[in-house]
Amino acid sequence: MSGAVMKLAFYFSVALIVSSIPVAEAAIKTQSVTYEHDGVKMKGLLTWDDAKKTKRPGVLVVHEWWGHNQYARSRAKKLARMGYTAFALDMYGNAKVATHPEDAGKFSKQVISNLPVAKGRFLAAKKILMDHTTVNANKIGAIGYCFGGSVALVMAREGVPLKAVASFHAGLALPPLAAKSISARVMVAHGGADKFIKPDAISSFITDMLGVGTNLTFISYPGVVHSFTNPAADAVGKKFKLPLAYNKSADQASWAALRSFLRSSFQ
Repeated sequence: MSGAVMKLAFYFSVALIVSSIPVAEAAIKTQSVTYEHDGVKMKGLLTWDDAKKTKRPGVLVVHEWWGHNQYARSRAKKLARMGYTAFALDMYGNAKVATHPEDAGKFSKQVISNLPVAKGRFLAAKKILMDHTTVNANKIGAIGYCFGGSVALVMAREGVPLKAVASFHAGLALPPLAAKSISARVMVAHGGADKFIKPDAISSFITDMLGVGTNLTFISYPGVVHSFTNPAADAVGKKFKLPLAYNKSADQASWAALRSFLRSSFQ
C-alpha cells in the first residue's frame, strides 16, 4: 500500500440514438437524450452553462435506486452551474422509476448483479457525454447516490478511465475489485450512522482501494443516516418505515467537499 493516498475525515453536523429537447434556464441549457445499449433505450439529461465558451470537464450523474428522476437531474444542473457539463444517465432503461422500495430493490439488483450490462450502459452514457461539443473528453468524472454511488465506484474498480469518482451514501459491499490500479481519484461521503452499510463492508472497501494505490478520500458524517443529501428522504423514510433522513449540514458539507474534489481532480 506504499503508493496509496487516503484522507480520512470526520465532519460533525447536527437513467447511439439521440433525440433532444433544448430548454433554457438562464445560461444553463438542458437537453433530453435518448441513447441505446444492447437493444435497450435509455433516457438521460445533459446540462451545461451555455455562457461558457471553452470546453470543460464532463461529469456523469448516476441516480439512486429509485431510478432516473428529478433528484438526479437537479444534481446535474447544480454541476452545470459549477461550470461542468453533466449527464444524468439512466441505468434502468426508458427512464424507469420506482415508487416502492421493493421495486427499487428489484431494479437495482437486476443491474448491479449483471456487471456486463451495468458496464455497457455506463459506457454508453459516458460516450454521450464525451461526444458533447462542450466537453473536454480527457476530463470525465462520475458521481452517484446510493445505488448510483455504488455503480460509480464499481466502474472505477473495473478500470473504466475516469479522472474522478465521488459517491454519496453508497453501498460499499461491492463486487470483487478487478483493476490492478485505479486511475480515478475517489471520494466517498458516508453517513456515520447509516444502518444499511456494515462496518466490515467499509473496512474491506478501504483495504481493497488502498491495496491498489487509490487516491481515496473517505468522509464520514457522525450521526448521519442514509440518503442524507436528498430532501425527500424524510417523507420516504416515514412512509416505508426506513432509516432514511435528510441532513442539511451534511448535504451542504459533502457538496462543498465535492466542489473542491472535482476542481483538484480536473487540474
